[in-house]
Amino acid sequence: MSQNLVLMLLGGLMLGISAFSTEYVNYVKEGFRPFLIAAGAIIVLIGAIGLVQDLRGLSTEHGHHHKGPRVAWLLCLPAFVVLMISPPALGSFAASRTEAPPPIRPPDVIEALDPVKAAKGAKPIDLPLGEYTYRSWEKGGKSLAGKTLRLVGFVTPSKKTNRWYVTRMHMNCCAADAFAIKVAVLGVPQPAADSWIEVTGTPIKIKPDQIPQITAASVRPVAQPEFPYE
Repeated sequence: MSQNLVLMLLGGLMLGISAFSTEYVNYVKEGFRPFLIAAGAIIVLIGAIGLVQDLRGLSTEHGHHHKGPRVAWLLCLPAFVVLMISPPALGSFAASRTEAPPPIRPPDVIEALDPVKAAKGAKPIDLPLGEYTYRSWEKGGKSLAGKTLRLVGFVTPSKKTNRWYVTRMHMNCCAADAFAIKVAVLGVPQPAADSWIEVTGTPIKIKPDQIPQITAASVRPVAQPEFPYE
C-alpha cells in the first residue's frame, strides 16, 4: 500500500507544479508542460488503482496484513524537498562557473532590426540576450551599431574588474543542460548578485570569440520573469 501512496504523492506533485503553476519551468522547458501533466495524471491513476486493489485484498484476508517495506517511504523525500524548499531557477552561481562565450548558433540569415524602432529618438529596442550575442558577433555588430538597446536578466559578478554581467540561462531540454548567456555591463556599479535588472545602453564592438559587452546608460530593478530561461 505504501508504494501506491508514494506514487500518488509523486504524481500529485508533478500535476501541482505543471498544471496549476509555472514552477516547472525552473527545471524543464516550457513546451514540456503537456507531457508533465499527462505523466502526473497517469502516475496518480496507477497509484489509485493499486491502492484500491490493496484495500480490496485487505478486506478479504480477514485480518492478515502484509506490510510493505518501510524503506519505500524514502521515495517521498524528493517530493517533500521540492514541495518544501522549491528550488529556484539557476542563477549566478551556475552562471559564474565559466566566463567563456556561450555556444550559441546564429540563424542562417540575420535580419535587420525594425527600422522604425531603430530610428533616432525611438524607444530602446528590447532584445533577448541570445540575439544580442549573435548580432554582436556578426560583422562586428553591424546590425546593432548606433542603436539603444534594452536587455533583461539577472546579475552575475565577474572576476574581471570594472564589469559585471547581465545573464539569462538557456535551456535545451532541462536545467541539467542549461548554459549561461552573459553580456558584460560597463559604466555603472554592480547591483546585488542574482537580482533581476533591466539594462539600457549602447553596444560595444567586439570579436566573435568574446563575450558581448554593453555600455550602460541606466540600470533599474525588475521582477523575475514568469519564464526565467531563454
